[in-house]
Amino acid sequence: MNGGSLGLRTSASFGSLQLQAQSEGLQAQNLYIVRKTSKISGSGAREKERFLSCIFRYSSRRKVGMLILAAFAILAFMTGCITVNKENDLESSALDFDSRFYNQSPHHISSFLPRKEVLQYGSNSMMNKVTVCHENTGWHPSLSHASASSISFGAATSLKNPCKDFAFPPPPPGDRRRIGPRPCPVCYAPMEQAIAYMPRSPSASPVLRHLTYFSEENPIKTELRGGSEFGGYPSLKQRNDSFDIKESMNVHCGFVKGCRPGDGTGFDIDVADLRELEQFHEVIVASAIFGNYDIIQQPRNIGETARKNVRFYMFVDEETEAFMKNVSLLGSDKMVGIWRVIVVHNVPYTDARRNGKVPKLLLHRLFPNIRYSIWIDGKLQLVVDPYQILERFLWRQNATFAISRHYRRFDVYEEAEANKAAGKYSNFSIDYQIKFYEKEGLTPYSAAKLPITSDVPEGCVIIREHIPITNLFSCLWFNEVDRFTARDQLSFSTVRDKIMAKVNWSISMFLDCERRNFVIQAYHRDLLEQRAHTVVARSYSPPAVVRDRNLTKRPPVRHGKGDRRSGSRRHRKVISRNRENA
Repeated sequence: MNGGSLGLRTSASFGSLQLQAQSEGLQAQNLYIVRKTSKISGSGAREKERFLSCIFRYSSRRKVGMLILAAFAILAFMTGCITVNKENDLESSALDFDSRFYNQSPHHISSFLPRKEVLQYGSNSMMNKVTVCHENTGWHPSLSHASASSISFGAATSLKNPCKDFAFPPPPPGDRRRIGPRPCPVCYAPMEQAIAYMPRSPSASPVLRHLTYFSEENPIKTELRGGSEFGGYPSLKQRNDSFDIKESMNVHCGFVKGCRPGDGTGFDIDVADLRELEQFHEVIVASAIFGNYDIIQQPRNIGETARKNVRFYMFVDEETEAFMKNVSLLGSDKMVGIWRVIVVHNVPYTDARRNGKVPKLLLHRLFPNIRYSIWIDGKLQLVVDPYQILERFLWRQNATFAISRHYRRFDVYEEAEANKAAGKYSNFSIDYQIKFYEKEGLTPYSAAKLPITSDVPEGCVIIREHIPITNLFSCLWFNEVDRFTARDQLSFSTVRDKIMAKVNWSISMFLDCERRNFVIQAYHRDLLEQRAHTVVARSYSPPAVVRDRNLTKRPPVRHGKGDRRSGSRRHRKVISRNRENA
């Protein structure tokens, strides 16, 4: 708004000054027009003069001026909105970026750009740019594959669930020939009914609504122990703050070198495979084999709807891929039976089992648009339809995360001692982790923790609905595995209890015998090959030697005085009886 318009809205004296200024401007304009009369006709100059005078006359009116100002204001507002939408996506998502994470950093924060949520860490050797990766859009009802079911949602839920009154039968009598855990009966809903029981909308995520992840160009290790370049070396303060559940959170969750997991972040995946993983998936079954450690087990009893809509993904490293190609198991279609094989390059760890924790715990990062997932270890064979498993362990229980408890151990201290006795990991590292948790309040499991039934899971199967709170649990669980030992059973209860202390959320821990009902456990490759070699050695026998009976005659057997044969004793008894009868 210029000074003239303001004068018109205040007093007449300012208005007269404006009219005087306008008349002076008009005279100057007329002089300019007169100078150009030598080049244009006189009639054209008079028309221009009338046109300009009309513009100045009408522009001095209040209503016309206000309309012009309003038009300019609307145009400026629209231009600003377009600019903000294009250049400031992070602000539009209303993220609560917690800059307290960096207040205690030993490195100086040189700049902070709110528009892109960027931090620059300065040091003598390198600069570390930290950004915030966008949260996933998640599931949308229009993308659902549940329409493939022949039974509508309302019709199925009106039917009585045949498993409502199911109770465990008494245990079978003891069998000394079979030692160890056994499967127990599980009641599954009929296939079509289980599919129709799928919820139409996602479950509510308590407190947490928006979850984003750190991305760092050059992760810097600020503490002596724990963490990795793949995980971003979160400090202890960052770790502790990540358990403070809020509506919007930003946490470390692996793949810190980029916002597209698998693309130059470590644990790299081919672009074609990344496009496959980024598609919408309602239900997936995932597994992994690293270090050529297991043999792919083909699922059984999978229904037609699951074969059509459920995707089965097997993550393998280059070593396993080479073996599969050498035995002609993997072709150009990347399919091995029902499994779609995803080859991982540039694995972040030297330990194959630790590499397997990445897809196991961070499926929500590899599959950004996913509703439900069933994770099974590579040595397991699935023998029940995925929809029936989801209905039994999630939908029927109103749960969002389900895992079986250990068949024998319920206490973290006992699990730690068992890991040390079996040589699963360094004894020093296990002791350090347990002592760290003990300082934070870890206690042995007791009945006081009920309704929590166990502190130790059997982590080879995980069933989950991917909502913000379950994704956060998976991230923080992975961060503990990355900081301490790779034995995820030791850190499970600590992460669970810290989250449960903040929000009304829990994990369903079902019996291990129920898990053994829908998966069959095979042996690792080395044990299977060792057993096969043993069986072949036992079945092999040298060929019989054929000899000529005429050439080889057995010499007569002579019994000495010390030879007591049963036949000799019987002969003497018969002779003595005959003498007595005589």
